[in-house]
Amino acid sequence: MSLFQAIVLGIVQGLTEFLPISSTAHVKVVPVMLGWGDPGVAFTAVIQLGSIAAILWYFWDDLVQVSVNMWRAGRKADFDHPDFRLGLGILLGTVPIVFFGLLIKVLIPDFDNSPLRNSTTIAAVSIVMALLLAGAEMVGARQRGFEKLGMKDGILMGLAEALALIPGVSRSGSTLTAGLFMGLERSTAARFSFLLGVPAITLAGLVELKGLLDTGLDAIAWIPLIGGLVGAVVSSYLAIFWLIRFLKQHSTWVFVWYRLAFGAVILLAIATGRMENL
Repeated sequence: MSLFQAIVLGIVQGLTEFLPISSTAHVKVVPVMLGWGDPGVAFTAVIQLGSIAAILWYFWDDLVQVSVNMWRAGRKADFDHPDFRLGLGILLGTVPIVFFGLLIKVLIPDFDNSPLRNSTTIAAVSIVMALLLAGAEMVGARQRGFEKLGMKDGILMGLAEALALIPGVSRSGSTLTAGLFMGLERSTAARFSFLLGVPAITLAGLVELKGLLDTGLDAIAWIPLIGGLVGAVVSSYLAIFWLIRFLKQHSTWVFVWYRLAFGAVILLAIATGRMENL
């Protein structure tokens, strides 16, 4: 992989990690459509660390506040403190994706090469998730703000996050959809989705980074990887900044239509032989 290709994929990763349109789908499909081939699960997971760096950068004050207040509340047995409930919700919400991720590793060792990762499946899943997001937009009450979040929200959105183990689902898309169904305001659902993603994306990236290190990457291989990481950091930060502000004033319908079109274009390209079903 060239440095240019890695930077492009890093930018794609960063923009799509936090927009509800599936980063895994785009990082896999975009290079295939450009004739670059599938970059692989390991590269995709490692450049996600760039997205984590952007989350920490953007939400650092919030994360420190929640962590400190959660610790203090725990010592005082003040389990009704909003930050204690929020922090515990994030921790409990991480359990499902870790559990099911490990379960897949054990039961389906070759999951990365399974039909669930081919372009047809990604396209179909994208369309299904678009319809679910549309449903959430139509029935969601959107009356609960960030201060009303708690453990139950973390667990339910954590279960939704676990669906993102299926390529094309979109971690941010599934959690945002769940949040809207649960009556959260759009910007609140997005903000909590980002915070909930910190442990899960970090763990996934570190595991795959260890795997790459064990293969003994040479200096040439490190250069594209670093380029991809930098591209992911910058584009991720911009995506977070933009989406939170966008959802305060607008609905998610633009993402519904985009995901429907994305899935339809992929299926059409495969059906007409313009794209391989990798």
